[in-house]
Amino acid sequence: MKVVGRIVVAAAVVVLLGECSCLLLLSVEGATYSPSRFVVNRVVSNDVEKQTMKFGGGHLLFPSGGSKIMSGGNDLGWLYYTYIAIGMPSVSFLVALDTGSDLLWLPCDCVQCAPLSDNDENEYKPSLSTTSKSITCSNQLCESGPTCKSPKQPCPYTANYASTATSSSGSLVEDILHLVSDGVNASNTYVRAPIAIGCGRQQTGGYLQGIAPDGVLGLGLGEVSVPSLLAKSGVMRNSFSLCFGESGFGNIYFGDQGLSTQRTTPFLPINGKYIAYIIGIENFCIGTTCLDQTDVKAQFDTGTSFTLLPNGIYNALVKEFDRQINTTKSKFEGTPFEYCYSTSSGKLPETPSVTIKFPDNNTFVIHDPLYVVHDNQGGILGYCFAIESSPNEIGLIGQNFMKGYRLVFDRDNLTLGWSRSKCQPLKGEETPGSNASSPISLPTTEQQKPPNVNAVAPAFAGRTTNSSTNNMPYSSSLPILLPLLLLVFHQLRC
Repeated sequence: MKVVGRIVVAAAVVVLLGECSCLLLLSVEGATYSPSRFVVNRVVSNDVEKQTMKFGGGHLLFPSGGSKIMSGGNDLGWLYYTYIAIGMPSVSFLVALDTGSDLLWLPCDCVQCAPLSDNDENEYKPSLSTTSKSITCSNQLCESGPTCKSPKQPCPYTANYASTATSSSGSLVEDILHLVSDGVNASNTYVRAPIAIGCGRQQTGGYLQGIAPDGVLGLGLGEVSVPSLLAKSGVMRNSFSLCFGESGFGNIYFGDQGLSTQRTTPFLPINGKYIAYIIGIENFCIGTTCLDQTDVKAQFDTGTSFTLLPNGIYNALVKEFDRQINTTKSKFEGTPFEYCYSTSSGKLPETPSVTIKFPDNNTFVIHDPLYVVHDNQGGILGYCFAIESSPNEIGLIGQNFMKGYRLVFDRDNLTLGWSRSKCQPLKGEETPGSNASSPISLPTTEQQKPPNVNAVAPAFAGRTTNSSTNNMPYSSSLPILLPLLLLVFHQLRC
């Protein structure tokens, strides 16, 4: 495979978004679903308490096309994606999953968007959806409202990124996200959830190279994110899980609080505010050697491929890894990693384990800390310790360190949970029933403003957080393979 482009992933530095407005959350009785249409037969009365018990009291939600997530990209850079259905009639989009940003944005009425594959010509067109509504400058969601010429004009959003002139811009709209609730002693239930969407008319820089041609699903702590809106409307518990299988597939479940046996560690605030999924690491261990002075705050970010650590901690880890390998370093052209090694046997040798230690003696064993270098025939030439150095004080735990785990982002209890998993889907979820439930009532303004949680600027699929804070991380340049991404789209639509 050849790398045909480079994507620079970096923190958003400007975004004109404010706190979330109250958005109606619905489920529909007597509804039938097909990949192209959601047909409503009848809607029954409101019953907030009943629905909060049914969905928030134990059921899980997942996209109407299934919970499956899948990796796409090349060996040196990939993201995880899932299909979501938006609008009525519904249109399917394969969106990048990013816990490092908030906004769900889609290519929309495109002026300048990423090139699409032959079989992936979907573009969100609000005018063709009967459930689409413009979010105006008078809406509390629109932070740019005071600068608008008229309170009735569509609310503009602009997200600029700190690298390679990468941006997404357009206006905010409200529309329906189609979900399914797992059935307990009954058929599964369809749920329609109006949410905020960035109608991304113009993308620049890295977005045009295809890392997220169908858009980005931000899963962050901010008020505008899909998990925030679902939880505030009472449709689910304020938590979700992502499972990253070692085969490159996994699943996503909204409302999942994990297993009783899972291990947990708390999220940490920055300047007194919970703005991202940041945890505290006591130290790193290479093999049986646990390193002093490797304590650090780090963000669990599904939108970055490889782990980045502050310079001093990075140097301590790679030097200890190199000491225990006791093999001469090699260089492989095109890899961003500093500590690489050749192998003449065509097989990977035994390498020391890598472990993260959290407070209370909680440990997180990294199951895939290596980047394997292949020749043109697929044989193994060597391997690298797949971490990179960062000038920032806060590290990034990337997807390569998440493999083999079911990660639970418990936003109610502000904890990260994890348990070893093969990422099997729920039994029978691929053939949900067509029964449904009552509509969910509009959340109040107070429900939209929980304590201790601030909105986070939507970022590139891979990058996050508040640009005014120098401590917040940004990513290095990672190559991404556009033809392979489009191939993935072709295969998964079949």
